[in-house]
Amino acid sequence: MILMKDIVRDGDPVLRRVADQLTFPLSEHYQKLADEMMEYLINSQDPKIAEKHQLRAGVGLAAPQVGEGVQMASLLVPNDKGEIIFKETFVNPKIVSESVRQVCLSEGEGCLSVDKVIDGYVPRPNKLTIKYFTVEGEEKTIRLTGYPAIVASHEIDHLNGHLFYDRIDKKDPFALKDDTLVIS
Repeated sequence: MILMKDIVRDGDPVLRRVADQLTFPLSEHYQKLADEMMEYLINSQDPKIAEKHQLRAGVGLAAPQVGEGVQMASLLVPNDKGEIIFKETFVNPKIVSESVRQVCLSEGEGCLSVDKVIDGYVPRPNKLTIKYFTVEGEEKTIRLTGYPAIVASHEIDHLNGHLFYDRIDKKDPFALKDDTLVIS
């Protein structure tokens, strides 16, 4: 079971390097890692389990965040009612297209690997088309919009050595393009 002590924190070099591609079939180690990353997200979104194990709630977790420099990320995205609207583990994901229009969260973003609050809007593409493999090795292409696109972009950034605050405007943290959607 992955716990907060297992989450790599900002400053660790694994978070700033491009993660390695995985080959199929996945080894038992990486299959187990995929299961444990999703298990963390499920547990972190369950108030009783999260409190018992002191887990910070997460909607995504990338392998570099647990010290594994490989192209794998799990996403468990709820809607505003707490119902899961997207659940998947990406292996070797690639963004193949993205909208010009951007979207951001009104409260900014956080990250399990970043302990401090960093204020500012984190503009991301409102729509993404992503090609990836499932843990079983099936190739898929999906299109995500809005909040699920934000989460996917955040996790894919981790696989490319970027953290959310890299996207915040350094001069004006709350500056946005005119047509940016702001999700509360």
